[in-house]
Amino acid sequence: GASEGAGLGNAFLSHIAAVDGIFHLVRSFDDDDIVHVDDSVDPIRDLDTIQGELCAKDRETMSKTEERERERIRKEKAMSRQAEIKFGDIFLSAFEKVNKLLEANTPVQTGEFTNGEVELIKDWGLITTKPQIYVVNLSKKNFIRKASKWLPKIKEWVDTHGGGQVIPMSCEFEQEYWDLKDDPAAQKAYLDECTQEAKDQGLTGPAFVAKTIIPRLIRSGRQALCLQSFYTAGPKEVRAWTIMKGTLAPQAAGVIHTDFERGFIKAEVCGFDDFKKYHGGKASMAGPKDAGKYKQEGKMYEMQDGDIVVFMHNTSGSKKK
Repeated sequence: GASEGAGLGNAFLSHIAAVDGIFHLVRSFDDDDIVHVDDSVDPIRDLDTIQGELCAKDRETMSKTEERERERIRKEKAMSRQAEIKFGDIFLSAFEKVNKLLEANTPVQTGEFTNGEVELIKDWGLITTKPQIYVVNLSKKNFIRKASKWLPKIKEWVDTHGGGQVIPMSCEFEQEYWDLKDDPAAQKAYLDECTQEAKDQGLTGPAFVAKTIIPRLIRSGRQALCLQSFYTAGPKEVRAWTIMKGTLAPQAAGVIHTDFERGFIKAEVCGFDDFKKYHGGKASMAGPKDAGKYKQEGKMYEMQDGDIVVFMHNTSGSKKK
């Protein structure tokens, strides 16, 4: 009932509306000491409940979208309040498609829209347009053996409700691992013990090697948001900079400093994997250069994830008189 003010209500949903993506943690373990709000564990019911709340909030948002568009047109064309407002064809089409999806409790991101419709919908602030990653919280026992009666059902639900990544994990496992953070040897022993527990059940192979899932969650979040990194390196520091996929070299330079974008000349680039392969143990680009992996790129170069870059720029040109 959050969409109707229950619990944290609209404040809770407003916080979600402000984010770029959603990690949806789904309980899939039984524990009498941890009481579920509905007194039973049923991830599919919980998924339906949350999706229904998100769609309900978006329906409320859409109820105000038409009036905002009417006001925008009226101000733009200096029309009186008595004048009849005619909406554009693209707006009407997008508005109808979105409302139809939400009335069926279906996320807007599952719909098919034209580029023009997408540009409009992006400004409407709808929660169900955001990418979602479903994190399935298993018991430690089930996480170690990578099995649960709920996993296939959750995967089927996700596939039929817009898709998205499904990542099994265990808060119980992660907490026990985190509690040993000050003792790396104890952490390793803990992971080895969990891996051995899987082996004792006849479960072997890379999938059953116990490890924390946190790095995967971070990578998945970045992937869902279409983020990537490039690196700058010098004697004092190596630093990663976050950009959107598809960013061109001048705009990437502007992330460091606006002067770099304004005075962009070129970018000297080497991919991280190439540097790793050819550096020969030296903190130098000599090896990659000899291998032809150090290149000069211009203004239309599209940055790649893991690029190591030196930007050449010049903003000291003489001012026009």
